[in-house]
Amino acid sequence: MGLRAKIGIAISATAAVVAVLVGVLVHHRTVNAQLDLSGHTLDSRLQTTVQDRAAGIDTGRGLINPKDLPGPLRALVEGGRRGVYLELGGRTPYLWAATKLGPDIVALKRPYDREQQTVRALDRMLWVAGAAGTGLGCVVGLLVAHRLGRRLTASAATAQRIAEGDLGARLPRTGNDEIAQLTAAVNTMAEALAGRLRAERDVTANIAHELRTPVAGLVTAAGLLPPSRPAEMVQERAARVRGLMEDVLEVARLDARTEEADREVRPLGELVRRAVSASGQAGGQGAGARAGGGTAGRGASEPDRAAAGPGSVDGAVRVRVLADGLVETDPRRVERILVNLISNARRHGAEPVTVEVDGGLIRVRDAGPGFPEALLAHGPQRFRTSGGRGGPGLGLGLTIAAGQARVLGAGLRFANPSAGGAQATVDLRGALCPVGDDGAGETGAGGAADGR
Repeated sequence: MGLRAKIGIAISATAAVVAVLVGVLVHHRTVNAQLDLSGHTLDSRLQTTVQDRAAGIDTGRGLINPKDLPGPLRALVEGGRRGVYLELGGRTPYLWAATKLGPDIVALKRPYDREQQTVRALDRMLWVAGAAGTGLGCVVGLLVAHRLGRRLTASAATAQRIAEGDLGARLPRTGNDEIAQLTAAVNTMAEALAGRLRAERDVTANIAHELRTPVAGLVTAAGLLPPSRPAEMVQERAARVRGLMEDVLEVARLDARTEEADREVRPLGELVRRAVSASGQAGGQGAGARAGGGTAGRGASEPDRAAAGPGSVDGAVRVRVLADGLVETDPRRVERILVNLISNARRHGAEPVTVEVDGGLIRVRDAGPGFPEALLAHGPQRFRTSGGRGGPGLGLGLTIAAGQARVLGAGLRFANPSAGGAQATVDLRGALCPVGDDGAGETGAGGAADGR
């Protein structure tokens, strides 16, 4: 139940309780006041009747020794006291007043139905007024709840934008209540967080940019070394440093949110096979960690690379096409995402690694220990190192994959299936072309899978 409903119900319930309490109080006060007034009036008339009878004047208004005198009143009068009694047993209520005059009992009796009709009319008015008050309270409660809920919903939406990386988003400052204080606190926190993140990203990007020239010189110098095992080690380390530097620069560009996709219409199965081929070229260069998102190798598919057939195997990677289709997307970015996911699975998972195409969905699965809970809960985190089958890494590969998916407007989800292993799903269903576009539609219904 939402906060709006809770506030509305609370105010409506309060209004209903207040209406019932006021109605009960007014009812009892009115009944008692009517009985006191009617009893006092009838008692005065009884005294006048007794005085007239004692003076020998018979007005004919009094009852002498009435047989239907209520028992409680008769006992009171026999005890030498004067009293008033309301008899409610019959169809018509009667108000009695009686006293002792010598050996006789003198009594007065009159119907009490008029007073009861007045009380019933009052009760109906109280019910109508209570219902109207409760309805008004409900409307007021809903209005108040809607206003507060709308402010809180807007605040939550803006906070979510900030959490997703929109560092310029701020909550609207309205009012002087507690919500306004919360808004000011969240805005202050967002400004401090934005400044810190910008400074961190600027430092990272500047360091990577400044390292490009010396790292390029290092790679060139390593290539000039005479062939030997030490030279190979130096060249391998230099290539890793260059790959890490390029990854850091790519993360900085994605963080700046200035990247735009160059969209083309391509068969999704072909993109997947080219990515698998590219990941085979880049195999072993990954430096990412499963805990923070493994960094994939730096290889990229060449435009003239021949695409493998359905169910083709590239090393330890198997391709299954359940349902192919045309997608309008940026092929380079899709391949970059898949290369990182496949390299991460090969480095930190276990065989078999399977890439499955199902319409606009691409699933990359492995049989390893699965993603850690921190990644499933918070997504890829850069520079989060962790040990794994492939060793520690810097968590840039899945960070880059998530950033590229954001540029494409695609979804990227991580999960640990109940059958074991890890599964990353790229959702490109929003980029699928309708059947018949460019003379082609979805093909490949029914998966094909070859053995390893």
